[in-house]
Amino acid sequence: MEFAICIRLNQMQNIKLALAYDGTNYHGFATQPDGNTVSDTLKKALAQLTSEEIKLITASRTDAGVHAKCQVVNFLTNSTIPIESFPKAINSRLPEDIVVYGACQVSDSFHARFSAKFRRYRYSILTAKYPDVFSRRYTYWVPWQLHLEDMRQATNFLAGTHDFSAFASEVKSVKNPVRNVEELSIAQEGAFIHFDFKANAFLHGMIRTIVGTLLDVGREKLTPKEVKDILESKDRANAGALAPPQGLCLMEVGY
Repeated sequence: MEFAICIRLNQMQNIKLALAYDGTNYHGFATQPDGNTVSDTLKKALAQLTSEEIKLITASRTDAGVHAKCQVVNFLTNSTIPIESFPKAINSRLPEDIVVYGACQVSDSFHARFSAKFRRYRYSILTAKYPDVFSRRYTYWVPWQLHLEDMRQATNFLAGTHDFSAFASEVKSVKNPVRNVEELSIAQEGAFIHFDFKANAFLHGMIRTIVGTLLDVGREKLTPKEVKDILESKDRANAGALAPPQGLCLMEVGY
């Protein structure tokens, strides 16, 4: 994602930031009472920088322990700091596991969440006899033999536009549980297996529940056809376990 250097205007600005973070030490992105979230940490740094109370709008609210290579936020500010100085100035006030790497002034109508056309996520697992001390924060260790072709066959039933209630942690507060999954692929890279998802949006827990269900297929606990039945049931009780958070990473937000 490229961010142009924009000319500062002497008026309220709508600023768009791109940032990456290791979510291991945070209780997710969205604000929590204890303040230990990516959002709260970023808002604190921005408040120190601008001397304003900042309201952040985010493209995707990642859960506790989930990472991001490309998260996008926007906020309004009267700050006179040159836009090209924002990343360096903010990073000097952030812990080392959060990095802002892009900043740009955008139109008043830009909204990090509602202007987004798609989100792309990757879930990574390690299939090995023993866990790897260096990748443990970013992968789910799976010491089982997996049947990848069965798992890939099951993804065919999930790609496209469907009601994904069966794979959501919470749907009661969602007006419309229908999502359009444009891409769902499984690729192997040595001992690592990556699940890549691209959709207009995702329900809470949707990706991790799909991964947990596909792992059940890989272990021959479910057939590919049963994944189709689970989808059509719209009942979360029929799907697999929620895969742990550390394997999930927000890779891209498209506008």
